[in-house]
Amino acid sequence: MRSYAGVLFGHLVFATICGFPVPIAFVVAYTAWREGQDWTWIPLLVALAGSVLIVVITLAFSRSQFPRITRRDRVKDDSVSYGEETLVMWAPQSPKGHPQARLVRADVLEASVVRYEPDGEATFTTYGGDYTPTEFTPLLRLRLRVHDTGEPGGSGCSDAFEITDEWRVPSLCLSAVTAGRLAVLVEPAGPGAHGKVTPLWPASALLAGTRTCRVIGLDGRLTDVTRRSGRQLQQMRISRSVGGIALAGDTIDLRRLDAHTAARYTAVAEADRISPEDRAPVTEPGEESRWIVDDLPGARAAFGSVGRRWSRRGGVLVRGRFLEMRATHTFQDHGPVLDTVLRVHPADGTPPFEAARRLTVPMDYLAVLHRTREVVLYAHPDGGSFVVDWPRTGLLAGTASSGIIAPDGRELPLTGRPDVIWSLMNLLASHGVSNPAPVLDLRRRRLNAVAGILMEAVPEVSRRIAPQGPAGCP
Repeated sequence: MRSYAGVLFGHLVFATICGFPVPIAFVVAYTAWREGQDWTWIPLLVALAGSVLIVVITLAFSRSQFPRITRRDRVKDDSVSYGEETLVMWAPQSPKGHPQARLVRADVLEASVVRYEPDGEATFTTYGGDYTPTEFTPLLRLRLRVHDTGEPGGSGCSDAFEITDEWRVPSLCLSAVTAGRLAVLVEPAGPGAHGKVTPLWPASALLAGTRTCRVIGLDGRLTDVTRRSGRQLQQMRISRSVGGIALAGDTIDLRRLDAHTAARYTAVAEADRISPEDRAPVTEPGEESRWIVDDLPGARAAFGSVGRRWSRRGGVLVRGRFLEMRATHTFQDHGPVLDTVLRVHPADGTPPFEAARRLTVPMDYLAVLHRTREVVLYAHPDGGSFVVDWPRTGLLAGTASSGIIAPDGRELPLTGRPDVIWSLMNLLASHGVSNPAPVLDLRRRRLNAVAGILMEAVPEVSRRIAPQGPAGCP
C-alpha cells in the first residue's frame, strides 16, 4: 500500500535531481556572502526561486499521479443533483454519418482486441483538440447482428444481417461492447447489399445503460428511461432528425425544446405508457464471447495490500461511486485521464459527500462500467483523506475471477458476489493482512491466523459448494 508521503518524497528527490542548479546556487550564494561580495543576492534569489519551483512541481506531480481525495476536492456547488444511480458521461462526439443513414440497434455477438499499442514513452500524453487519438484508442474486431428496420423510426419488418469489421472504440465507451448493445448508422446501399455500418459510441453507451438517461415531460414529471432500448432508439432518431438534443447532465427537459420536437418526444412517452417496455438486461446473453476485459490494461485485481501502521491506527476501507466522467485531452498507457465526480460514503456514518477529482481510470474497469460504478478507497485513520484503490476496485467490479481456497482444499468461487468480496477485504484490512492476488489461499501460513474468521464470512458459499477431489478426479 503506497502512502502519499512516500510518493511525495520520491517526487521531491526526482525534482531536486532535475533542478540540480538550485543547490549549486545556494553554495555560490553562501560562498559570496562569506567573501563579502555585493552580488550575493543574485544567486540567492535564483536559489529561492528554484526552490519554490521544485516544491510546486513536486506537489503537482504527486497530486496528478496519486489518486488522493482531500477536503479541497469536495464539491461545493450543489446546483447539479446526482441520484444514487446517476452516471453523467461526457464522451467524445461520434461522426455525423451519411444524412440518409438509418439509426438502428446492433447486437455484439463476438468481440476481441486487435491492437492497443501506445508508445509508453511518457507517463502522461496530452493532445490538443483531439479527444480520441488513435494511439490511445483500442482497435476491436466485432461481429455484429444489425437490426435494420428499413425506415428511420419505422415499424416495418426487421431485416437483420451480420457483419464483421474492426473499429476504434473510445475507452469511455468500451462498456457498450461488453454489454452487447450498440447504436449504429447504416448507410443506404443498392439492392441485395448492405450499407456501411458506423457505430455511434456515445449513443451506444447510452443504449447499453452505462450512461443514465431521464426525461422531464411537459407536465414536469421525471421518467427514468435507462436501459429502455426501444424508447431510447426512438428518442435518438428524433434527436438526429432535428440536428441533436443536448442532455443537461443525464436529463432531457422537454420544456426547453421547441413545440414540435417536444410533441414528438411526448408521443413516444405516451406510447411507452400505454405499452410499457421492459428494461433490457444489464448485459446481453453471451457476454463470454465479447469479454475483452482480460486483454485491456489496468491495475491487477486483488484483495489488496495493507500497511500495518495504517491498520493499527484504525484505517478502514470505504466505498464510493462514480457520478460523472468527463473526457480530457490527457492519456496514460493503462487508461484515460478523466475529470470525475465521486460520492464517498465515510465509514464513521457521517453523510456521504461528493468530490471532484481528475483521475486516471483503468481501461479494464471502464469495460465493465455498465455493471458497476463502485470504487474502493482506503481512508486515512483521521478521516481527512481517501485514496482510490484500483486493485480492490477491479476485484469488486469483477474484472478478474476471484475465489477462496479453504484450509481443506475446497475451491469456493466468489466471482459475481461483491458483498462477500467486500466483507473479506475489510476483514483482511482490519487484521493487517495483505493478499495481492484475486484468490485467497487459506492454506498459506500467513493466512492461518485469520482463516477461521474469513470462512465465517462465506458460510452460505461454503454450504453450497461440495468438497472437491484432486485435480483430474471426478
